[in-house]
Amino acid sequence: MRVLEAAIFDLDGVITDTSSMHFKAWEELAKEIGIKLPKEFNEKLKGISRMKSLDLILQFGKCKCSDLEISMLADKKNNYYLNYVKAITDANLLPGVLECFNLLKEKDIKIVLASASSNANLVMKLLNIENYFDFIVNPKEIKEGKPDSEIFIRAAEGIGIKPCNCIGIEDSVAGIIAINSCGMFSIGIGKKEVLYMANICIKDLKEFNLEEIQAMGGFI
Repeated sequence: MRVLEAAIFDLDGVITDTSSMHFKAWEELAKEIGIKLPKEFNEKLKGISRMKSLDLILQFGKCKCSDLEISMLADKKNNYYLNYVKAITDANLLPGVLECFNLLKEKDIKIVLASASSNANLVMKLLNIENYFDFIVNPKEIKEGKPDSEIFIRAAEGIGIKPCNCIGIEDSVAGIIAINSCGMFSIGIGKKEVLYMANICIKDLKEFNLEEIQAMGGFI
């Protein structure tokens, strides 16, 4: 028997959209080391950590770097990203976010953030939504990135709730796989043909229907 007790959110592409800022920063960095990234490469970078993204880019460009060089490149990319992201305000919230959060609070359903971004706290502060969250997973404590389910398991542990009594909301294939792998009910934000593994797929949180989700997930 399942009871819906918590909603666990990814940040980018679900609550706000900074993927274009991330990609601009990656493009800027890649150009410096002689790599031209095609726009479609951005899809491969969604939902994964900075270091894993950098590894994919270096593989794509067939570049070999030392551990020290990799660390320096990752830091440089983050600095580029921070230059873009500092202009964010609550106007950058995606449709339906506040309505969804307020509904969950009204129903006493806990709200948790499970983002791979080390800048998540800054972004939430700029968006003025940090007070909505009951728990925020520290990505620095996560050993395995998505599609591994570690970050979602840690999110549920952080509030003392079983994964089966949580819903997970993601916009990436890696994220949906991670949610499904630990027994949570998965909600995909985006196109069904891409996120076909999600239990339910919606355009954005404006389409978040709690009654439908409870019924489909078998929650009482």
